[in-house]
Amino acid sequence: MTTAPERTADLYPTRGTSEVITPRKDPVVWSQPGAAGPFAPSELSDFERDGFFAIGELLTAEEVAVYRAELDRLVLDPTMRADPRSIVEPKSQSVRSVFEVHKISEVFAKLVADPRVVGRARQILGSDVYVHQSRINVKPGFGASGFYWHSDFETWHAEDGLPNMRTVSVSIALTENYDTNGGLMIMPGSHQHFVGCEGETPKDNYKRSLQMQDAGIPSDEVLTKMADKHGIRLFTGKAGSATWFDCNAMHGSGDNITPYPRSNVFVVFNSVDNMAVEPFAAPVRRPDYIGARDFTPVR
Repeated sequence: MTTAPERTADLYPTRGTSEVITPRKDPVVWSQPGAAGPFAPSELSDFERDGFFAIGELLTAEEVAVYRAELDRLVLDPTMRADPRSIVEPKSQSVRSVFEVHKISEVFAKLVADPRVVGRARQILGSDVYVHQSRINVKPGFGASGFYWHSDFETWHAEDGLPNMRTVSVSIALTENYDTNGGLMIMPGSHQHFVGCEGETPKDNYKRSLQMQDAGIPSDEVLTKMADKHGIRLFTGKAGSATWFDCNAMHGSGDNITPYPRSNVFVVFNSVDNMAVEPFAAPVRRPDYIGARDFTPVR
């Protein structure tokens, strides 16, 4: 394990007395032009412009079956349900998310280290990477709740201490994403401005925010202006499809009231040159299984 660096200047103030919009101060794509990797140059350009890039078939149907079976095993395991890394739905009490799956499961550890996955993270971030967070999200039908609009970086900066926007996420679908079952929505181009939110971080905020987020939420006025400017893209696709998105992209997902589940594996890669320091706007760090401080590069 590498020791965390000292606290640096706060480039993106948030959780203060008022809402503040800060222009992005970091690159979106950190690698040099022509850097080798799974992304074509035009795909990296699209990612830089929009803050995301969707891939229609990252995994084959046979691979999806393996990962879906592992997801089901973890969700149905009573020992895993009792583990603090499992988050349950506030209403139905069914499992909503299981964190740190790349450490819990050898199956998901192999997926994280797959060149199609980690290779794209290295290409975007221009360095070796480690896993800041991994989880499986389970959104079963008939009432699973969604995730309200937010920038992941706002939370990771405020509560985990990530100093710069040098972090990228990938959501890999393990069930089909319809336009009706609570799919991922992103505002294209929203990653170029940081929304510093109003209000302090409650103590142990993570215990509530993983079920229903309150702190770190932009105002309705700001969200409306952003949606008017950028529009909203809804992601659909077959199981095995994937969406890469920038850490500062404004995104969310709706409730799933259809009969059709929407489950995915979600991996957050952070540059080894952007290691977490002390939180910028929270009294204490979140647990390591949510915001990792094991900065070992993925191999």
